Amino acid sequence: MSPELISILVLVVVFVIATTRSVNMGALAFAAAFAVGELVADLDADGIFAGFPGDLFVVLVGVTYLFAIARANGTTDWLVHASIRLVRGRVALIPWVMFAITGALTAIGAVSPAAVAIVAPIALSFAARYGISPLLMGAMVVHGAQGGGFSPISIYGTIVNGIVEREHLPGNEVFLFLASLIVNLVIAGVMFVLFGGLKLWAQGAVPLDEAAGSGGAPDKRDAPEGGTAPAPAPASGSGPATAVATRTEAPDTTRLTPARIATLTALVALVVAVLAFDLDAGLTSITLAVILSAAWPEDSRKAVGQIAWSTVLLICGVLTYVGVLEEIGTIKWAGEGVGGIGVPLLAAVLLCYIGAIVSAFASSVGIMGALIPLAVPFLAQGEIGAVGMVAALAVSATVVDVSPFSTNGALVLAAAPDVDRERFFRQLMIYGGIVVAVVPAVVWLVLVVPGFG
Repeated sequence: MSPELISILVLVVVFVIATTRSVNMGALAFAAAFAVGELVADLDADGIFAGFPGDLFVVLVGVTYLFAIARANGTTDWLVHASIRLVRGRVALIPWVMFAITGALTAIGAVSPAAVAIVAPIALSFAARYGISPLLMGAMVVHGAQGGGFSPISIYGTIVNGIVEREHLPGNEVFLFLASLIVNLVIAGVMFVLFGGLKLWAQGAVPLDEAAGSGGAPDKRDAPEGGTAPAPAPASGSGPATAVATRTEAPDTTRLTPARIATLTALVALVVAVLAFDLDAGLTSITLAVILSAAWPEDSRKAVGQIAWSTVLLICGVLTYVGVLEEIGTIKWAGEGVGGIGVPLLAAVLLCYIGAIVSAFASSVGIMGALIPLAVPFLAQGEIGAVGMVAALAVSATVVDVSPFSTNGALVLAAAPDVDRERFFRQLMIYGGIVVAVVPAVVWLVLVVPGFG
């Protein structure tokens, strides 16, 4: 049995054990990387750790650390209520606002994970506050980022258009951008309908005094998984006076305290640092979080414990194993096998699926950079339109970033407050699996079969 096939079978075993035995998949993936790397690929520890996503580790830790502080001092609640007032209390509009914000950020040049890292914690705090499905809100953020991700001035757009030019293929920058935007917009619309968006419309507007925190809206941050806030513990003594004395007043979420002003300034600094100065989002987040912790230690004392460590282990373990697959040559082996098929349309749809499956666990840009050149031989035959094929590959390789194993999906999973993370992980994994199964076939049918370009 070839090393490539062994590595794929081991990955399947990891999935089965993690699903049936509730073992952290990241820990299993680290063990699998060690076993396959040492026994099959003859890699030493340095070769195995070459695939460890150090940059993603820092992003996950830094962003969740910063926003844990923001939640502790009430900044995220203030942002939620400000958003409600901005849309005049219509909660149903907020998911679309988040879609538009992340789309605008990536369209003007932000790296997709950086845009998601900025927006997702705020969006998911809002979802927790108003009972919106975290899966819906997370999907809106990710699909918004991917919707704007292929503008002519975006990171993804310039990379793909550069590959097309280097391979001397016909290209169309506007077609590529619109294809990604429309596909992600349609998916977001479907998610909005299926996961409670219509009920939000039917509810109408939230009273602005409730959004302002004057006593109407329940604060779910201290609620158990069931969703209702715990009742106050009975005091020793009797009578209503005692009950009033032991009642905890809800914090005023409309007032800007010095800590909240500093946190908002830190969030703005994060955006500017990432977009204007191209600084690393993870290192910048950690630096800002440390500054806030030093200034207001009482608000940030528990923030380190609220970093999504289980998610960090999960994502880093899986991506380390994917790195071993790349070292072995499994991904290239699969792509070349498909590229050698003599039926161009069949090869095209299989390349779209390979791009989607691999990208759900690895770098979308890396996959596009590998697959587009593999498509050159049968694109040169003239039986398939190059413009449509490139767009189909680009969309297939990025729309699956809702997977919890991708950077964007991992950020959504890590940013969600007050959720059962195992359940939310399974939801993201199932949703990502559906996207992987359906979208490549649809974009192939719509973009490749008609022969655009």
